[in-house]
Amino acid sequence: MPTTGSEPRDSAGETPSILTKAFDLLRAFNAQERVMTLSELARASGLPKSTVHRLLSRLVDLGAVEHHRSGYKIGMGLLELGASTPAGYMRDLAMPHLTRLHQWTGQTVLMGALRDFDVVYLEKLAQRDSPASIVTIGSRLPANCTALGKALLAHEDLDDLVDFLPSPLPRMTPRSVASVEILVGQLRQVRAEGVAREIEEAQPGLACVAAPIVMNGFAVGAISVGFCAQQPPAVNVSGAVRAAAGRIVAELEEGLARGREHWFPREL
Repeated sequence: MPTTGSEPRDSAGETPSILTKAFDLLRAFNAQERVMTLSELARASGLPKSTVHRLLSRLVDLGAVEHHRSGYKIGMGLLELGASTPAGYMRDLAMPHLTRLHQWTGQTVLMGALRDFDVVYLEKLAQRDSPASIVTIGSRLPANCTALGKALLAHEDLDDLVDFLPSPLPRMTPRSVASVEILVGQLRQVRAEGVAREIEEAQPGLACVAAPIVMNGFAVGAISVGFCAQQPPAVNVSGAVRAAAGRIVAELEEGLARGREHWFPREL
């Protein structure tokens, strides 16, 4: 019988390596819990407090974690490493366009990329008076429930995609798409129109319009504008999102022309 505070074991029944434990500890931080105490990190990671204490000491020395008056937080060293990824480069390049879109529409602007069947949110520019959103930078939502996700999925091979869709499709609200046939039909329409839409499929009271960032036929990311479903903006959101995505693509293509092919792998 294992003792209290014993080291957890992996699926093969082996004690995880120190590197695995460090990643488990870093993953305990999230968008909702940006600052955590040693006890909170131990609970979230499943590691003994003594192990967490040793790991934190080393991670602080490396700059991956930093002290905070309330506990610990992700360090600048890790943030700098994340910024060096292709997704980080794309986000930095897109920021002026996201800011202009945010200012022009007066609504919440989001940017994301596809990971498996989830949308990972890379950026969020919130509208001050908008309804509270479940989305934070770094959070993941099922792609079929979001406009961003539909914009991204629409540029996959739809015939092959059907074989890889989760069954049943995840639902976040009663309005989330539950039928594979309906979803594929929506994705074909998104590809034809260049924008994706959802109304209260991810969160009650909120709607969203998204456009993909397409490079070499693949959607490497997408941007969207979110707003109150009962009070849609007076401006042409679909046109604005599509135009902003096009400007981001133009800058990415300029980067390709300058020989930065390594920034644009199939997967960001």
